[in-house]
Amino acid sequence: MSRFAKALFAATSGCQFLICPLLAHHSFTAEYDSSKPISISGSVTKVEWMNPHVFFYVNVKGANGKSSNFAIEGGSPNALRRQRWGKDSVRVGDVITVSGFPAKNGSSTVNAVTILLPDGSSLFAGSSYDLNGPKKAK
Repeated sequence: MSRFAKALFAATSGCQFLICPLLAHHSFTAEYDSSKPISISGSVTKVEWMNPHVFFYVNVKGANGKSSNFAIEGGSPNALRRQRWGKDSVRVGDVITVSGFPAKNGSSTVNAVTILLPDGSSLFAGSSYDLNGPKKAK
């Protein structure tokens, strides 16, 4: 193998260590505040059924009568399918209630835990929040 080939191999191999952190999954506690559970209700305006997380957007009317559009983060499409979700489980125009946790950065983003559908049924939203609480040392 020539020196050029070895150098090229070393350089491209080294690049993977720079790229891998960019592909890492985010931590729930880094982005969302588990000490402030919230529940919001509103009309679905958009559904994005794609990896790495399903997002849907909900118009929520505040106490002042102003409407805000919330981005609701669910689990991955694969995880939601295992929870009996389909692409049509939440549709544009549906009025739903979302229980979850707000973003720490103050944006209108919520990590959903459960979704109450218009027919009264409830779905687990694939949240990365640990529903069993913190683990205790043995």
